[in-house]
Amino acid sequence: MSIEVWSVYFGTVLAFMFPPGASHILMLSNSIGSGFKKSIATACGDLSANFLQMTAASIGLAASLQSSQQIFEVIKWAGVAYLVYSGLRLFFSNQSSLKNTSPRSIRSLYWQGFITSASNPKAIIFFAALFPQFISTSQPLLPQFIVLSITYLVVDGLFLCFYGKSAASFAKKFQSRIGHYFNKISGSLLIAAAILLGLKNIDKD
Repeated sequence: MSIEVWSVYFGTVLAFMFPPGASHILMLSNSIGSGFKKSIATACGDLSANFLQMTAASIGLAASLQSSQQIFEVIKWAGVAYLVYSGLRLFFSNQSSLKNTSPRSIRSLYWQGFITSASNPKAIIFFAALFPQFISTSQPLLPQFIVLSITYLVVDGLFLCFYGKSAASFAKKFQSRIGHYFNKISGSLLIAAAILLGLKNIDKD
């Protein structure tokens, strides 16, 4: 893969990342509620799901998914329901500040990130449509797939860390003023992530 082709791909991924998605909003919520270091587990869950989606796209599962709107809808709305449930539970929590909030485990943060990302099957179709534009059939396919995948995961990871670090800094700065509202803020962000996920359509972006 030439540097020119990679540069175009890199720019395409950057453009795709700029509008915040459900996983970015989830990262904001978990960083506010659990701190940036622990919320890295959320980013790892998201990236793990992305990698599996890339692999699925590479072996042709995108075609079968695209042909079955019902499968797409079931997976998507299961993820939406999960986020709404998590958001409402946090929003209506009786705990009044971050200091009183029960710490969430790394495992739960990881799986929340994984489920949120995996609940967007459109990503498989996105990768299946994107990768062939930058892959040359005259060159070995596996090295190209690895380069494209790593590039996407690194860029996505950096965006997630940016959102998470920014949210954690906000939480630390304003905890003394609005600490009793942080659960409601985090819950609202989770519900916002659910809305973003729910708006995803298999034939739209």
